Amino acid sequence: MKQFKYCIPIFLFIFLTACSHLEEGPRAALPINPNENVDFSSSDLKSIYFAGGCFWGVEAYFARIYGVKNASSGYANGNGKDPKYEDVIKGDRKFAETVHVEYDPEKVTLSELLTYFFKVVDPTSINQQGNDRGIQYRSGIYFEDKNDEAIIIASIEKEQEKYDEKIVTEALPLENFFLAEDYHQDYLDKNPDGYCHIDLSILDEDVDVDVQSYIRPSDEEIKEKLTPEQYQVALLDDTERAFANEYWNTYEPGIYVDIVTGEPLFSSRDKYDSDCGWPSFTKPISRKVVIYNDDNRFMMDRTEIRSRIGDIHLGHVFDDGPEEEGGLRYCVNSASLRFIPLAEMKKEGYGDFISEVE
Repeated sequence: MKQFKYCIPIFLFIFLTACSHLEEGPRAALPINPNENVDFSSSDLKSIYFAGGCFWGVEAYFARIYGVKNASSGYANGNGKDPKYEDVIKGDRKFAETVHVEYDPEKVTLSELLTYFFKVVDPTSINQQGNDRGIQYRSGIYFEDKNDEAIIIASIEKEQEKYDEKIVTEALPLENFFLAEDYHQDYLDKNPDGYCHIDLSILDEDVDVDVQSYIRPSDEEIKEKLTPEQYQVALLDDTERAFANEYWNTYEPGIYVDIVTGEPLFSSRDKYDSDCGWPSFTKPISRKVVIYNDDNRFMMDRTEIRSRIGDIHLGHVFDDGPEEEGGLRYCVNSASLRFIPLAEMKKEGYGDFISEVE
């Protein structure tokens, strides 16, 4: 629990806060912030305010959602002006620990941010999130733009379908917001082992691709199914010609699947023109569907990528991709892929992956 009685001197409070969570043990490194190299200079930014328990974790969480320019910790919708932390924890001024999220709606929508919010809060809990209790830890969504209210209400109504208990998360206009003290800002960046009630590893969660849904045929069946070039590339680890393969300049919305098993591998949403002559992606649709092997052939040190179930040669991954998307380039042979256009995905049995393409 982060809360302490207000009579404790502030220097002792800070010391106890640091020591009270030592039993939690070391935590994995914070997820990479995908916004570090994003240029927001021409973005028409919007704001939304999220209260979801201790703002240390909420701030670190939203700062790492692509499209968020800045996340700042503060106190919202309470009584009076310029509250200090020792005032807020008393509870009588009714401020909520809140994070101001400034985002580019062209990169991430309010609906998407709301989905992220509900992944890490218990919206049925009154004045409590994680181990923290008190009115300052209530959950809430506060808005400045009146047009946002309908989107927020619709999101809450959709979330309510998951619960028997009534959702108590506030959805209110922002009455006031005051930045918290400097030591609260970027707290987990400055104190990676500090207290956090949110499992930040959720940001690294992948799309669920069911391993039981895809089967590798026998080698005889594969050879009969594939063209000679596809077989040479996918099964014999060859490489097709650059700028003379099927998908190198295809940018139609859709999904790219394993030519042998049909397992989803890449989304058109992550495809970009790397000017290398082969299909290039910033990431697979799920990290679990790709296997990585050292490749020292041809007097080069490279990382080969193979499909998880089909165990076919896909290509290689390099570290010269777009920095704003993580810096990786998955260079893939068209011959190892089958492309399914968005309009045909449902008919082909890939309806569950449409959201990964749109």
